[in-house]
Amino acid sequence: MRKSIRTLLDRLPLQFRVLYQQFLLRVIDLEAMSIQADVIGFLGQIAGVLIMFSMIFAVRLVGPTLLMTPVQVAAFIRGAAWSSEQLAISTMMLVVGLITVITWDATFPDRRDVLVLSPLPITPRTILCAKVSASLSVLGLAVLMLNLATGLVYPLLLGSLHGSPFGVLRFFVAYWLTMAAASLFLYGSVLAVQGFTALMLPRRIFLRLSAILQLAAFGLLLGVYFLSPAIPTLAVYRVPENQWWLACSPTYWFFALFNQLNGTLPAELAWLALRAWIALGVVVAGAAASLLLCYFRTMKKTVEEPDLVPGARGLHWVPHFGSPLQTAIVLFSFRSLTRSRQHRVAFAFFLAIVFAIALALLRGELSATAPEPLSPNLLASTFMMMTFAILGLRCGFSLPISLTANWVLRTTQLCPSQKYIAATRRSMLLLAVVPVWLVSALLSISCRPFAQVAGHLAALAVIGYILAELSLIGFYKVPFTCSFLPGKTNFQFVLWGFLVLSFTFMVPLMSQEWKALHNIFDYVFLLSVHIVVASVLWAFNRHRAKSAVLYFEELPDEIITTLGLVSR
Repeated sequence: MRKSIRTLLDRLPLQFRVLYQQFLLRVIDLEAMSIQADVIGFLGQIAGVLIMFSMIFAVRLVGPTLLMTPVQVAAFIRGAAWSSEQLAISTMMLVVGLITVITWDATFPDRRDVLVLSPLPITPRTILCAKVSASLSVLGLAVLMLNLATGLVYPLLLGSLHGSPFGVLRFFVAYWLTMAAASLFLYGSVLAVQGFTALMLPRRIFLRLSAILQLAAFGLLLGVYFLSPAIPTLAVYRVPENQWWLACSPTYWFFALFNQLNGTLPAELAWLALRAWIALGVVVAGAAASLLLCYFRTMKKTVEEPDLVPGARGLHWVPHFGSPLQTAIVLFSFRSLTRSRQHRVAFAFFLAIVFAIALALLRGELSATAPEPLSPNLLASTFMMMTFAILGLRCGFSLPISLTANWVLRTTQLCPSQKYIAATRRSMLLLAVVPVWLVSALLSISCRPFAQVAGHLAALAVIGYILAELSLIGFYKVPFTCSFLPGKTNFQFVLWGFLVLSFTFMVPLMSQEWKALHNIFDYVFLLSVHIVVASVLWAFNRHRAKSAVLYFEELPDEIITTLGLVSR
């Protein structure tokens, strides 16, 4: 089998194979990484995270059935079938959508592709096929990893309701065909929007609008995923209030398509499956047309039209955030986040989670007919918003804006390192802690009583400062100036460790704060403890910053290898 695949690959044109390998590695921006970065290892860690999510979804369905009788198992599976299928499809569409948005410009030719490949005897068709194949390979790997466990467990359990091996086989085929169709729909939708926008607009305007569309896509994908109502039974589908959501949500279109392929779709939901087929056909045709037109009509625009234009003349007011060095680093951090695609994508992922949590809270407040009392859910939600914002900005700090320009910062380091680290702390507070605190204040403005709301906002500000100090321990860099070495950090360990620690500390912390808000003496004691912890962390980081040395290149740890020779 392996030999036959190798023989088939060898029959492909050499130009296609070389370009395919290069474009596959360029899914991650190589210019942002250290020269010794392990790209394959980093992609393997991401694949491991997707496999873990697949196992969690599988255990979520299998776990409750371990202590049940066969009759109870059948009843449980029958009751959980629709909700489990909807969760699998919606999660698959979310992951594929996020990967497609993250690799926003990976499929279309950029200026480097045109300048390097145009003088060579390579046709645009070969470039197009290599880029599309590389993008589809990444998406196919994500689909396979995310469904590695559920793609086997779901057919065995849910397909067993048909009472025959043919039902299990049909469920298996329907499951994978639906996942492939849903992934192709989202991938084609993004390509079609991006391609036709590039065709209709001048390149300068397209580049500016592309950034806005990319951020909007992040918010839309996560907002729809977190805010979609649960429709677990056919009776809920028949509710008139849900009809507009069914008509507008692709998740339910492909859920109906899955049940149509599986042979379990009620006749009154056939219009949803038809809408999925029509949407898939339109999106695939639109994506193919946009790609062909972009490669054969707009590749010259990439070189002929400038990406950047001179700024408008006039008076420009620059705010001050402390000393000139602190102002420079804060403005440099802000402009890196807003102007750089890779930083915008990395930070927007975490901001989209914050946005989804805030929107969920806002939806509850808008549906309320009267001011509601402050609840533990609001405390936990604002805490998670603050955590994700700080984590997202801290991850963005590790990605460089331009390694080729780092020599400017290295040769102009006239101030002690501790002043640069203090400016980095101020950037973290102004760009992550303050915005989330303001959003939390707006979300809790309708809660009562005001004394408890004010107490929670004061505690949240101190907690945000503590999290900021914790995130900057050992971070002796200027933001966005150090190369990235993904192989140095175990991404899976960091992700799961962060989630476990966050929920481990969040539950007792929010419980203690909730109790303290009802007793002034307990609250003063709790806030004093927070302030003491913040002061200790500030003193610790400041003491270490005095002897710190700024570094601009991530290097792997040196390993000494011995030959094992022993003198006798």
